[in-house]
Amino acid sequence: MFKESKKKLSAPAMDTLLANGTSFEGTVEAEANIRIDGHFQGDIRSTRTVVIGESAVVRSDIIAQDVILAGKVFGSITTEGRLTITPTGELYGNTATTALVISEGGILDGTIQMNRTKDVELSTSTDESNDETQSSFSKNKEDSQAALQSEAG
Repeated sequence: MFKESKKKLSAPAMDTLLANGTSFEGTVEAEANIRIDGHFQGDIRSTRTVVIGESAVVRSDIIAQDVILAGKVFGSITTEGRLTITPTGELYGNTATTALVISEGGILDGTIQMNRTKDVELSTSTDESNDETQSSFSKNKEDSQAALQSEAG
């Protein structure tokens, strides 16, 4: 009555969870999603998404594809994708990312380095239009400076 499937089902990657009320110190490296709801100190590296839950306090440098921050992080966050800071999220440190979303109430106390995605490449036609834009910008800047000098003088 039922046909046996000849397709082999692959098990999804298990997520790594550090639950609320748990403390951990060390280095975590994973090719799966990581969620931290407890206290963590050390380095975190993931090729997938790292979620820092609302109750989490993390003293760490985090490198991941994407990071969703709802708790507190003291350290740097580097993503190849998106850093999302929710209304309860707090980052006290630097970040380097290609996309940044900070919801109202979220805190980022540090520096931001926005990186281009690997897909974006500048062509020679873009360079030529940039040259025209640059010369137009320089002329506008000169005009603005001259106007300021005549007002001051």
